[in-house]
Amino acid sequence: MNRINKLFSEKKKNILSIYFTAGYPNINDTVEIIKTLDECGVDMIEVGMPFSDPIADGPTIQESSNRAIENGMNIKVLFKQLLNIRKITQIPIILMGYINPLYQYGYTNFIEKLIECGIDGVILPDLPLDDYLVSFKELFDKNNLSYISLVSPNTSAERISKIDKISNGFIYVVSSSSITGKKSIFSDNQVEYFNRINELKLINPTIIGFGISDKKSFQVACNYSNGAIIGTKFIQSISKSKLRESVKNYISSIR
Repeated sequence: MNRINKLFSEKKKNILSIYFTAGYPNINDTVEIIKTLDECGVDMIEVGMPFSDPIADGPTIQESSNRAIENGMNIKVLFKQLLNIRKITQIPIILMGYINPLYQYGYTNFIEKLIECGIDGVILPDLPLDDYLVSFKELFDKNNLSYISLVSPNTSAERISKIDKISNGFIYVVSSSSITGKKSIFSDNQVEYFNRINELKLINPTIIGFGISDKKSFQVACNYSNGAIIGTKFIQSISKSKLRESVKNYISSIR
């Protein structure tokens, strides 16, 4: 049982996961942000691996990625920063990014570094499910790593069930068919979609992402899932003032 599975076995509701881009606002802020999120009682952390051509990121996250790349952040630098992270926190940590940088870095090297740093899982929105089954699943299962798949309003019930069967961790429920950072008020159609997923009685827990920005939207999302992911608004908050202070102020506004 890795840290993600342990979290969901011990806590069933109101799980708060925070996403931020590694190397933003400054290249050496990654560990400090993780440490402060730990102090604030966040349940799970998603660290974005910056990429120049994302498919699902809105303007805020795209800008943070561009800035991080300009700062010199890449996968090699990130793993150096995370090498001793388990001396600081036992919160589940997930890396989120795109397949092209991983291909260049080397899949085997990437997985070895995940294990060495104590990372619990990965989210790769542009990795086809069949490619995961062929190239990654055996290694992930062998090393107790979670592969987190995304589902959207356009994902069929049949495909959601297939994803559920091969997943180990949670299902990332994208709240709408749009990029990150859009409106934070759920429509009737979105609520119907959340209920439809719950009716499938999935094996894995669910976390809702995209459009969660404040305490109200977090609480509403938690009514339909085990928790929610906040990224865009958190990134905006840490770009405006002193790092530790801004992290603490934002998390306290959600909790």
